[in-house]
Amino acid sequence: MTGLVYNTDTLDPMLQAVREALEDPSEAMADIGELLLSSSQDRMQRGENPDGSPFAPRSPATLARYAKLGLTFGAPLNVSGDMRNHLFYEASKDGVEYGSNAIQSAVMQFGAAKGAFGTASNGSSIPWGDIPAREFIGISEEDQSNIVLELEEWLQDAADGEG
Repeated sequence: MTGLVYNTDTLDPMLQAVREALEDPSEAMADIGELLLSSSQDRMQRGENPDGSPFAPRSPATLARYAKLGLTFGAPLNVSGDMRNHLFYEASKDGVEYGSNAIQSAVMQFGAAKGAFGTASNGSSIPWGDIPAREFIGISEEDQSNIVLELEEWLQDAADGEG
């Protein structure tokens, strides 16, 4: 399993405070999961990495293959919508994990060099060319700000006796 772990000086103390303030912070973690899921889906549709930079463009060879297959081009990772539809999160009292269970997700997130997975029976490289990383999973600055606001709301509710 491949994964990314995010620890930040801003979020870690707030997450700890929520864990201490709430008997079961699972709902707060689910709210964060929903936020991250929605944000990732929106970025994917716009063709953006979490840092706001555009996804690496498709190669001319890929564009030619798509044209031959009659596929529309759109932003990378958006030909069929499968990548967006395979995003998920799992919330618990200890935190939230989010990612994709699409088979190609690790290659899309981290990229792959030509031949990284060996060769096909006809001797061609797998993949047949370099695949650039397109970081569709991650936490943007806006995500971090929104998570802080969400956690502050949960902490305020707990202080008011609502949590």
